[in-house]
Amino acid sequence: MIFGIGVDQVDLNRVRKLLSKSQSKFEKRCFTENEVIYANRFADPSKRLGARFAGKEAVMKSLGKGWRQLNWKDIEITGGGKPEVILLGKARELATKSRIDNVHVSLSHEKNNAIAFAISEVSN
Repeated sequence: MIFGIGVDQVDLNRVRKLLSKSQSKFEKRCFTENEVIYANRFADPSKRLGARFAGKEAVMKSLGKGWRQLNWKDIEITGGGKPEVILLGKARELATKSRIDNVHVSLSHEKNNAIAFAISEVSN
């Protein structure tokens, strides 16, 4: 059964600006080490990080929360192939409390935009 859905869109030019201005601050605040390693394998890491940023926001919405209630790094989105959501910390506690046993995410990006859609499912 669906607990919640979420969608978010990110302007990749904004992500590029943040990365050029204070890359390590933005990365440390919002992304796990695995996400940063994955994104930096590509010529333009802003596409992957932007899509994951949108994905984290979409996941938060699907959990019924926002970035003021959950830490960005409490949600990890894997790279390569079908993206998977790994919940950590408060996000994991919330999911357990709400009986959410699966979170699906879909990411897409092109030149200057990234979009993500998430669905949280509860166990029967």
